[in-house]
Amino acid sequence: MADSYLTVARAGVHESEIKRSRFLCTLAPAADEEAAQAVIRAVRKAHPAATHNCFAYVIGPDGRLHRASDDGEPGGTAGTPMLQVLLGREVRDTVAVVTRYYGGIQLGAGGLARAYGGAVSAALDEIGTLERRRLVLLTAVVDHARAGRLENDLRAAGHALRDVAYGAAVTFTVGVPEGDVPAFASWLADVTAGAATCEAGGSAYVDVG
Repeated sequence: MADSYLTVARAGVHESEIKRSRFLCTLAPAADEEAAQAVIRAVRKAHPAATHNCFAYVIGPDGRLHRASDDGEPGGTAGTPMLQVLLGREVRDTVAVVTRYYGGIQLGAGGLARAYGGAVSAALDEIGTLERRRLVLLTAVVDHARAGRLENDLRAAGHALRDVAYGAAVTFTVGVPEGDVPAFASWLADVTAGAATCEAGGSAYVDVG
């Protein structure tokens, strides 16, 4: 499983015009195939008069689940170039839908491929990406008297604080790179004077920038 991957930073739309045809590229995060299909349906509903609504999506840290559609454009001239951009730029958990309003001038197979692939590339440049990194989830437990101080220390040190749960004691869930677990445990012991317990509890992908 990949230690990290890129995903689109947010949902957004980028518009371009090529030989009087309008190309609107909608990019959106998609955690699974159902979410990707929901975005595609929403774009089609928003643009019922469009000539084409072509799409591509890549799901999963390793990009093994991916689909593309030319939606009536000549085979391989739309969905495939869009998918190649997502895969080539290592963008995952992302769906791209390019809506085309035909302007009356044919672009040819090569022109279409460049237009659709270029629409996705330009949208990624404008909207941006962020990194998701697989981190070990550690639970640090301290008493209430030390909880406020520890929370401040965790944030000040830049650790990925995922959750704080208050009960008989206070439990902090922190994401830490696997190689940094021993160093984090040592740091935790120092800042709490040995009063905190620390246990690993699986892993998760966390947005880090």
